[in-house]
Amino acid sequence: MKGIDIHIPALAKMENQPKWLQHLRTINHHRMLVCQHCFQVGLYRQGLLHDLSKYNPVEFAVGAKYFQGFQSPNNAERMDKGYSSAWLHHKGRNKHHLEYWIDYSLDGKTTLAGMKMPVHYVVEMFCDRVAASKTYLRDNYTDRAPLQYYEKSRNHYLMHPETRALLEKMLTMLAQRGEDATFAYIKHDILGK
Repeated sequence: MKGIDIHIPALAKMENQPKWLQHLRTINHHRMLVCQHCFQVGLYRQGLLHDLSKYNPVEFAVGAKYFQGFQSPNNAERMDKGYSSAWLHHKGRNKHHLEYWIDYSLDGKTTLAGMKMPVHYVVEMFCDRVAASKTYLRDNYTDRAPLQYYEKSRNHYLMHPETRALLEKMLTMLAQRGEDATFAYIKHDILGK
């Protein structure tokens, strides 16, 4: 079962609108996709609450200023300032981001390490990555895109080995077997719903 197909026609024809409105529509589109995916696996509350901090003025103003439409405005802010104030705010308030779970290591080998994420946040992270790929790639999206994007940055992520393995398993399954099989597997075998 594919679920509800969410399509916002105005997203493709926003070029002549103010950047703040384009950014708002992009956030709304992304959130609706994440909500759809979370609902498919039974994470209703997480779907509804996903990324609400993006409407906070700290994040929204930056997103509107640096909006480009093909990638996160946080990258443009980083290029301009050397850091992203919006990202620092966002990752500290949203538990589906692996960066939220970075803490001091107790193993004595490294200073910082990725902590093990609760499974339902790893699943939300997966849904977020799929939705972000769909939002930014639009008609060029394929089920391989989220895995390909992940693989570009894989080596610098600080992630707990179990968190990494679960995320990679879901991304690989999506690339190989598609959405229907992957979301069904997540719902029944990973989340046990």
